[in-house]
Amino acid sequence: MKYINATKVLPEKLILEIQKYVQGETLYIPKQETNYQKWGTTSGGRRLLDRRNAAIKASFISGSSIQQLAEEYYLSTETIKKIVYSHKKY
Repeated sequence: MKYINATKVLPEKLILEIQKYVQGETLYIPKQETNYQKWGTTSGGRRLLDRRNAAIKASFISGSSIQQLAEEYYLSTETIKKIVYSHKKY
């Protein structure tokens, strides 16, 4: 997260109003909900995990055991169970 000095982007009148509530503190102003993106959308991380999970699910359906998949993908057996028993389409 990048910090910007309020005096560079906000009108003086608004700064004076904000200073009635907060002075000398770091203030986080969240994005509007319409600008939110789900985790991994921009970096492609979500797509990679979805592909991995689809491969895990396919291997399980083909006969691989939970323990085998946990060892192959370096995940806990509980994580593998969550993936293979989920109803999510990858």
